[in-house]
Amino acid sequence: MKDLPVDKGTRVKLHFALKIKGGDVVDSTFEKAPATLEIGDENLPENFEALMMGMKAGDRKTFEVSPEKGFGQHNPSNLQTFKRHEFSADMVLEPGVVVSFADARQQELPGVISRVEGDEVEVDFNHPLAGRTLEFEVEILDVEPAGQTH
Repeated sequence: MKDLPVDKGTRVKLHFALKIKGGDVVDSTFEKAPATLEIGDENLPENFEALMMGMKAGDRKTFEVSPEKGFGQHNPSNLQTFKRHEFSADMVLEPGVVVSFADARQQELPGVISRVEGDEVEVDFNHPLAGRTLEFEVEILDVEPAGQTH
């Protein structure tokens, strides 16, 4: 099955690296164990899976991913301002600190403190990679039908 292309219904063993274009590595498996995923299992965003379609074992490519195809543009309406007393008194509130909230469905919703001024605390609920152009490097190690087990 060496020539099986990446497609829906396949399990893919791969190395990948996600980098901010011209900058830092966000995540990489190249120095550790490869990742295994089934196409469509939502381990990778759909747009990232789409880039790998048709690749075969042995293929290695780097793709540029625009914000629209990655984690979206930075949305100013995702900035929320809270009062200091809405946080526990012993909590350190400074820019860069990640705070966990619960959304309307009680799902965890992380936010990053972006500004603290007087009694106001601004929290950014945008994905940390929103608005960034990314580089997605992929090396396909193996492709097999998803139902197959070793």
